[in-house]
Amino acid sequence: MKGILRGDDAVGAMEYGANGVIVSNHGGRQLDGAIATIDALEEVVTTVGNQLHILMDGGIRRGTDILKALALGAKAILIGRPILWGLAVGVSQGVRHVIELLRDELELAMTLSGCATVQDIDSSLVKRRNS
Repeated sequence: MKGILRGDDAVGAMEYGANGVIVSNHGGRQLDGAIATIDALEEVVTTVGNQLHILMDGGIRRGTDILKALALGAKAILIGRPILWGLAVGVSQGVRHVIELLRDELELAMTLSGCATVQDIDSSLVKRRNS
């Protein structure tokens, strides 16, 4: 189920039979001032834990964004807008280039963080804001 921004909505999705949710604000264009997906992710993960597969969509522009999302508990991330930019600039080669850039940036961020594998990424890599 896509469009989850709160823990109670993730619980509701689970009660309706979803086995996974996508934390997404649909690009933030539909509701001015909507919470950023990276800011909503932690509450969703904390609320449903390992009961659901949690993916995050939105706000991914560089490899460090992927690292943060994985550190906060996303099992995977979705990328839309950067793929469209690559498609517009270089068709399939542009898309491939965007994916390679994100992969390379993630690998560098992991190396600089001391993570040899994706499984080594954990919440100790992110500083939480005071709410």
